[in-house]
Amino acid sequence: MVDRLANSEANSKRIAVVESCFGAAGQPLAIPGRVLIGEGVLTKLCRKKPKARQFFLFNDILVYGNIVIQKKKYNKQHIIPLESVTIDTVPDEGDLRNGWLIKTPTKSFAVYAATATEKSEWMNHIGKCVGDLLQKSGKAPTGEHAAVWVPDSEASVCMRCKKVKFTPVSRRHHCRKCGFVVCGPCSEKKYLLPSQSSKPVRVCEYCYSQLMSGSLAPRLDSISRPGSKFNSNNLSDDEDEDDSSD
Repeated sequence: MVDRLANSEANSKRIAVVESCFGAAGQPLAIPGRVLIGEGVLTKLCRKKPKARQFFLFNDILVYGNIVIQKKKYNKQHIIPLESVTIDTVPDEGDLRNGWLIKTPTKSFAVYAATATEKSEWMNHIGKCVGDLLQKSGKAPTGEHAAVWVPDSEASVCMRCKKVKFTPVSRRHHCRKCGFVVCGPCSEKKYLLPSQSSKPVRVCEYCYSQLMSGSLAPRLDSISRPGSKFNSNNLSDDEDEDDSSD
C-alpha cells in the first residue's frame, strides 16, 4: 500500500495540508517516496503535566507539534526519524491509560491514546514502518536511547539524596542519563552525551561516576487522549524544549 500511495496525488495533497498547518516555521515534508500513514491527537507526558499534541506518522518519520487551532494550525514542529525509534508499551496507571514509550537516542517520552484500539493501531503502524525501514537499509535496531524523564509531579524530594525537598527556591533538575528528578547539589556535573547534545549536559552524581568509570548507568523506562485516524531535538540545560513555553 505504501508503494502504491508514494506517488499518488491524494498523498501529495495530504502532505501539503500538513505542511500548511505548520506554516513557514515548519520544515518541508514532501520528498519522493514519503507517505503519510496516519495522524491523530495523542497525550504526551511532558515535564510538568500531560498535554495534547498533534502527531503525524509517515513511512520514514514521526512528526508532532503543539495544537494552536485543531486541524488548522500547529507550531513547535518536531521531526523524529523512524529508523532510530523503538517503542514499548506502558502499563495503565490511574488516569494515564493506553500508553507507550517512543524512544530514540536523542529523546524519549511517553504518549497516550484515547482507547486501547487506537493504541494498538499506532503501535502496529509505527512498528511496521520501523521494520520496513530497517529491512530496506539492512541496519540493526537502535540499542541506545535517551532516558525518559520522570515528571516533576512524581518527585517532591530529590530522587538521589532523598533529602532535599523541592521548593520555588530549590528547583528540580533532570539527569540526562537516567531521567531522575534531582536537586542542584546532586546534579552539578556535566558530561558529553553525543546522541543528545554537542555540548556537555547535566547529569546526576551517580550517573557521572558511572560514566567516568566506564560503567553503564541503569536506564529508567518506567513512568509513574482525542482520537486518531489512520489512512532532532537537543535538551537545554533545565527545560525540555517541547515544554519550555508551556
